[in-house]
Amino acid sequence: MIEFKLEGEFIPLIQLLKATSLVQSGGEAQTVVEDGLVKYNGKVDFRKRLKVRVGDVISFMGQKITVI
Repeated sequence: MIEFKLEGEFIPLIQLLKATSLVQSGGEAQTVVEDGLVKYNGKVDFRKRLKVRVGDVISFMGQKITVI
């Protein structure tokens, strides 16, 4: 599990995937979200600009990111 310390109110989902090094680029992040490979709080979410906030859990490729 990856714990991501949020600085500010939120972080867009594609930026979070890049910041945690689960993807190499913004383009790759957009593709995996569009393909339904990312779960937001247990449910598949297709929104690239989704605002991830403290307490949210993102799942991708067997990894879980908890936003603290």
